[in-house]
Amino acid sequence: MIFKHTPYLLYADENGQVFEDTSLYAVGRSGWYAFPVPDEDWIELPDGGSLYTLPDRIGIGLDVKTGEIRHCDKGSAVAAFIPPAHTGLYLAAFDKQPTAPVLPLFCYTAVGWYNDKFYVPAVRIEADIRQECSGFDAAQVQAGIETLRQAYPHNRLVEHLASNCALSYHCPAARNYFMGRWECPVPVSPACNANCIGCISLQPEDEGIVSTQDRLDFKPTPQEIVEYTVPHLASAPYPIISFGQGCEGEPLLMWETLSEAIREIRKFTNRGSININTNGSRPEWVEALCQAGLNSIRVSTNSAQASIYMAYYRPNNYEFEDIVESLRVVNRYGGWTSINYFVFPGMTDSEAEYEALRRLIRDTGLNMIQWRNFNIDPDWYLTRINVTDPGDPIGVRQLMALLREEFPQLRYGYYNPPMERIRGDFAADFAQR
Repeated sequence: MIFKHTPYLLYADENGQVFEDTSLYAVGRSGWYAFPVPDEDWIELPDGGSLYTLPDRIGIGLDVKTGEIRHCDKGSAVAAFIPPAHTGLYLAAFDKQPTAPVLPLFCYTAVGWYNDKFYVPAVRIEADIRQECSGFDAAQVQAGIETLRQAYPHNRLVEHLASNCALSYHCPAARNYFMGRWECPVPVSPACNANCIGCISLQPEDEGIVSTQDRLDFKPTPQEIVEYTVPHLASAPYPIISFGQGCEGEPLLMWETLSEAIREIRKFTNRGSININTNGSRPEWVEALCQAGLNSIRVSTNSAQASIYMAYYRPNNYEFEDIVESLRVVNRYGGWTSINYFVFPGMTDSEAEYEALRRLIRDTGLNMIQWRNFNIDPDWYLTRINVTDPGDPIGVRQLMALLREEFPQLRYGYYNPPMERIRGDFAADFAQR
C-alpha cells in the first residue's frame, strides 16, 4: 500500500522524550541538503528499529502552511535506526550547532510520525529473516552458549563469540550460531591494513568517537577454526561460515591460517558456504583462499570511485584497483561475489557514483550488491573525505531501479546468501518481486 500522507517532524525535549511538530512535515537529507520525501518512500518503522536524539542539532522540516523548508523551533533533532534487511533512502535532516559532538557510529535515517505510528523512508531489500528481532530466543541462545562452551572448553573463538559477541553486544550472527542456524561468524584478525574513518572496532582517542565494539586480541589457530565450524556446516540449516566480522581487523592478513583451515574443513564436509568479508586488498591472497576452497567473497566499500574510497579507507600498501581485482579473481574461480555497499543518500546516488558503479559491475562480473546503511555521522563523514558538492542526487530507489534494468542478473540483498541460494534459488528474494 502506498502511503498517502507525509508524516510530521519529530523533536526531542531535554529529557529525551519525543514529540511531533504538526506545523512541519518530515523531510529527508541527501548529501548536504534537505528534500521533501515522496509519499511512496515512507514505510512504518520496522520491528527492531529505534530512535535517536541528536544532541545540539536542530531538526529541519517542510512548513505545512507555506511549503517552505525551515528549522524546527522546538527541542533537538531526532533520527531513526532501521534494522538489518532494510535500506534507508534519506538521512535525517538537521543543522548542527558549533557545540555539537560527533555522533556515534550508527545510521541516522529520517523519521516522522502520523496516526500514532513512526515512519521512515526506506525499502526492505532482503526477505531473509535471519536477523529479525522476533526470531531470537534469549533462553535458547543461553542454552546454546552453555552447551558449546562445554563442547569446546579451550576454544578461544567460541568463548569470544559467547562472552563478547552474543552476551555483551547481542550480535545477531553470534546469537544465530549459538542457536545452531545459518551464518556462523569466524573472527580471525586482530590487525588491519586500512585506517577507515568509521572503523567500528578501533578508533584513535583524539577523534571524539568511541568504537562500538572491542577488536579481537588474539590470533586463532587453524585447529580452533576447524573445531567449531565443521559441526556447524554439517548440521545447521542453510549453513555459512564467514571470516571477517565487525569485532576484528582485516581477515586477509591471516590468509595462511585461513587457507589451512579451509582445506581441513573440506576434508570433513563439503556442505555449506565458506565466505570471507574483507576489504579485498590482496588479490594474490584471495586467490590462495579460492584454491583452498573459498566459495564466496564480500568486499566492503563506501564507493565505486577510487578517490572517495581512498579518502575513507586510508589503506596501507594497497590501491582501489586491488579490491576490483579480488572480485575478478573469485569470479574466475566460479565463486560468488558481493560488495558490502555503504549507502549514503546523496553520495551513493550521485551521477558520478552511478557511472563508477556501472563500470565496477561490468568489469568484475559482480553477482550481488548488499545495500547496507552507513553507520557514520553524516557531517563528519563528508567533511573528512572533503566533499562539498556531490551533485544532484538521482535518488537511491531510482539508482536501484536503473541498475536492475541494466543488470537483470545482479542480485540485491543485505546478507551473504547460503549455497542453496547461490546455486540459483533466489525465488524468495524480496528485491526480485
